[in-house]
Amino acid sequence: MAFGIDRNELIKWKADVEHGHISFLTHYWIDDRFPGCDTVTKVGCSDLKKLSAWGEHHNLDPAWIHMDRVHPHFDLFGERQASILRKERQWEQINRFGL
Repeated sequence: MAFGIDRNELIKWKADVEHGHISFLTHYWIDDRFPGCDTVTKVGCSDLKKLSAWGEHHNLDPAWIHMDRVHPHFDLFGERQASILRKERQWEQINRFGL
């Protein structure tokens, strides 16, 4: 279940992804499968070649792409999440979610 984002942020992320842009969406998230992680960043792009290349640049295996039909994305957690957000200069999301 996602918390900490509003409908407009989600709509913008989806539109950016659908238009082939690399787009970031961080939100609070609780899942028993990932103890100690209370946020996730979804990095999406409908252009799978572009998304795969972006992921490889950050040492992410293309097999980790969540192959959503309309909004394919990587899910980033923990230190990898924080490190990539810093490299990508996503300061608003880092500050907002205390990463």
